[in-house]
Amino acid sequence: MDIEGNKNMCGIFGCFLKNEKAAPVIHSSLKRLEYRGYDSVGIATLFDGAVFLKKGQGNIDEVHKSLDLDDLPGNIGIGHTRWATHGAPLQVNSHPHSDCTGKIAVVHNGIIENFNDLKLELQNLGHTFVSKTDTEVISHLIEEVMKSKPSFSFADAVQEATKRLEGSFAIAAISSHEPDKIICARNESPLVLGINDNTGDVYCASDITAFLLLTNRVVIINNGELVVLTAEGYLIKKIRDNSLIERVPEIFQWTAEMAVKQGYPHFMIKEIHEQPEVLRNTLRLQDHYLDLMSTFLDRATEIFLVACGTSYHACLAASYMFSKIAFLPTYPVYASEFIEQYGKSVNIDSTILAVSQSGETADTIAAVTCAQQRAATILSLTNAIGSTLTRISRVYIGTQAGPEIGVAATKTFISQLSVLAQLALRLAKKRGKVSQDEIDTTEEQLDKLPEIVNSIVKTQEDKAKQIAHKYAKSNIFFFLGRGISTATAFEGRLKLMEIAYIPSLAFPAGESKHGPISLIEHGIPVVFVCQKDDTYKTAISNIIEMKTRGAKILAIIEEDDDEVKALADDYLEVPKNIPGVLSPIPFTIPLQLLAYYMALEHNCNPDMPRNLAKSVTVK
Repeated sequence: MDIEGNKNMCGIFGCFLKNEKAAPVIHSSLKRLEYRGYDSVGIATLFDGAVFLKKGQGNIDEVHKSLDLDDLPGNIGIGHTRWATHGAPLQVNSHPHSDCTGKIAVVHNGIIENFNDLKLELQNLGHTFVSKTDTEVISHLIEEVMKSKPSFSFADAVQEATKRLEGSFAIAAISSHEPDKIICARNESPLVLGINDNTGDVYCASDITAFLLLTNRVVIINNGELVVLTAEGYLIKKIRDNSLIERVPEIFQWTAEMAVKQGYPHFMIKEIHEQPEVLRNTLRLQDHYLDLMSTFLDRATEIFLVACGTSYHACLAASYMFSKIAFLPTYPVYASEFIEQYGKSVNIDSTILAVSQSGETADTIAAVTCAQQRAATILSLTNAIGSTLTRISRVYIGTQAGPEIGVAATKTFISQLSVLAQLALRLAKKRGKVSQDEIDTTEEQLDKLPEIVNSIVKTQEDKAKQIAHKYAKSNIFFFLGRGISTATAFEGRLKLMEIAYIPSLAFPAGESKHGPISLIEHGIPVVFVCQKDDTYKTAISNIIEMKTRGAKILAIIEEDDDEVKALADDYLEVPKNIPGVLSPIPFTIPLQLLAYYMALEHNCNPDMPRNLAKSVTVK
C-alpha cells in the first residue's frame, strides 16, 4: 500500500456527517494537521441553504478563543490551515475564500501558476477580489462558470474551473446552490478520503492524520480526479473526460505518530523525499518577482549575500552562479560577521540579499538592520512570508518549500538553491554575457531537476545506508570540493556534524595541501564532491594525493565516471551532464542521505539534534 507524503504547505479538511455538527469535527481535525505549520485558520459550513464562515490569523486555539469556531451550524463543512505563499498571513488572506455572492467557499492546498492571468480576466468580467491569494481565483472562476452555464451542476462548474488552473492544487468546495455535497479535486497536491462505515460519515483531507482517529478506511485520490461527497458516500471521476472511477477503501494500520510522518521514521527522511515536489513549486515562482529582484541586483554597485548556517552555503553556491553565468561579482558573508566586517563600509550603493529559512534569524536580522540604517537596498529570500525579514525588505521572494519540521535544513536548502539559480539565469539574460544556447541548456536542465532529484533519492538511498554502516566507526570525516562544489562539500560536512555528531572538516580541495593533509592517516574517510566540470582534472589530483596517504575515498560522482570510480573506495552517483551552476542541488542529495543514515548508525535522533534549534532567534 502506498500513499504520498505531505508535500505542500497547507492543511485541508472537509466532512459530510450524518448526525453531528461539522464545525467541532473540522476544528479537532485541523488541530491534528498543526504539525504541517500554518499562520491562519478558517472553517466554512452549510446550513439551511446558506454558507457560514469564520476565519482568522494566528493559531487554531487563538482563533477559536476569539471566534468560537465550533459555533458554526450545519453537518457539512470544510476547513483550512494556511501557510502563506501568496499574500501576507492576514485574516483577509485566510481560507476559505468566497465568490462575489458569498454562496461558494473554497479551500486550497498548492500553487496556481496562472492566477494573475485568471484574476485579470475575472476582474474584467466584473468580479471583485478581496485578498492577495492565488486561491481566490478558484471561487470566482466557479462562480463565473455557473453564471455563464446555468445548466451546469456545482460539480460540473468545479470540474470546468479546474481545467483552467495551471499548477498544483487540492481543492474542497461547498456552495449554497447545492447544499448537500462537497466537491474535491486534485492535481499534484495530496488528497485522501476517509470512509466511516459505522456512522456513514465521509471525510476529505490533505493527509490521513486529519481523520485517523475517526476511521482508518482510506481512499487515495490521484492526479486529475474530481470527487463528489454526498450522504450516499463518494463518487470519483476524471476531470479530463468525466469518466467514472471505481476505487474501494484501503485499510491503514498506522499509529497517529506514523501518520504524521506519512509512514517515515523521521521528518528528516520524509523531507528529503519531498524535495522533488519542492523543486516543482519553486519553479512555479511568478516571473515578475524574479524579474524585479534581478533588476535590483543588476543595478547594484556591490552585492552582499548574507546568511547563517545552511543558508550561508546556499549564498556561497550563489556567488559562483552569479559569477559564472551572469558575470556579476558578489560577496557571501556570514551574517554574524557582517557588521564587524562590512558594517561601516556599506552605503546607498550597496545591496544586501539576505537568505533565511525562518526570516527571523537574529544575526541575519541584525546585519540587515545595520545595512538598512546606512541606506543599503535590502532584498531577501525566505520560507516564511510575513516574517521580520519580509517586512524590512524592498523585495522578497518566498522559496515555496512549505513547513520544514526537522531541525536540519534539507528541502529549504534545495529550494533556496533553486530560487538563486533562477535569479542567476535572469541576470544572465539581462547582462548578455553568455550565449543564449548556454542559457537555454541550463534552463532545460533546471526544469528537469525535480525528476533528477527523485531519481537520486530512489537509486542512492540504499547505497547511502550501506556506506553509512561501513564508515560508522570513523572518528572524523573530511569533505573536499572545487569551484561551486566547495559549497556542496561545506553543506555535506554541516549535515553530518549536526545530526550524527561526528567531527568533520570541509575545505576547498586546493587548500588541502595548506594544512588539512597533515591530518590524513590510514583509513580516514575523505568525501570528494566530484563533478565533471573545468575543475575535474585538478580534483582527481587531490584524490590521488589523499589516497596515497592512506585515506578512504568516498566520492559523489556523475554516472559513468569510471576514472573516479577506479580511485574511490565507495561512491554515490548523480545523473551526468548537469550544468555546473546547478550541481549543488543534485550533488547535495546523496550527502543528506549519508548524514541521515550515519545519524541512525550512531543512535541519534536526526530530527532533534542536541543544542540546536530550527530558528536561531538569539544572537
